[in-house]
Amino acid sequence: MARTSEDPRRKDVPQPFPEQHQAPPGHEKDMQPRPDYGEATYRGSGKLEGKKALITGGDSGIGRAVALAFAREGADVAIAYLPEEEDDARETARIVEAQKRRCLAIAGDIRDPQHCRALVTRVVKELGAIDVLVNNAGYQMTHQSFVEMKPEEIDRVFRTNVYAMFYLTQAAVPHMKPGATIVNSASIQAYQPKPYLLHYASSKAAIVAFTKGLSQELAEKGIRVNAVAPGPVWTPLIPSTMDVEHFGESTSLKRAAQPAEMAPIYVLLACQDSSYVTGMVYGATGGQLLP
Repeated sequence: MARTSEDPRRKDVPQPFPEQHQAPPGHEKDMQPRPDYGEATYRGSGKLEGKKALITGGDSGIGRAVALAFAREGADVAIAYLPEEEDDARETARIVEAQKRRCLAIAGDIRDPQHCRALVTRVVKELGAIDVLVNNAGYQMTHQSFVEMKPEEIDRVFRTNVYAMFYLTQAAVPHMKPGATIVNSASIQAYQPKPYLLHYASSKAAIVAFTKGLSQELAEKGIRVNAVAPGPVWTPLIPSTMDVEHFGESTSLKRAAQPAEMAPIYVLLACQDSSYVTGMVYGATGGQLLP
């Protein structure tokens, strides 16, 4: 596992966070303090040996932590990211390749259905398969009121968080064999929506519905579909979209999570340890309750 401490209230990364702001989409290398994605702590045990995984938003945050964990579990990895995230993507590729696993780093905009199809085609061609699809890329912005949310911003949230998930999954499923898995990144916001994040929260609720509905169809093909619903996690999305000083302190555990704390859950849902689990949403919220 990623940690050895038994006290869940621990703050291995000090809080409160210092005041900071970045332009979207944000860069992990510019965050203070830097997030913990598990490089020094995650230990693999072959749970994904020989598997091929595609992770969107794999350049940083939860996506980077998942890419590292998958590699240490024996998987080759493809990461999808925006061109402006190239520096972070190179770092993710470095840590995956340091595990003696392949890493395809593919830049582009997953809001474009043509790019999504080309992305899947390239992964299948170069890695030979897609055994695990992680729909993780996300976009958010915060506002004082939902009436301030402009049409183009609402459109970007849904095209990134929801439409891309449809495009990629539709492209990937015909290449997936029995035993393959899909893991989607939902959010506590799907269940406890905040008005200042209402377009994001609504998109995450759509991901929950997508996960539950798709799982019923793909069960007949032997493909499992699940989701993770994180609470507050210290990723580049945060300093690029909101005030950070007290981020996560309203949870029961009084702190934000680190990406390294999310990765083992994605491993669990991607591997055969969860072979009887499909259509489920796994909450990792610091004590914020899911219904």
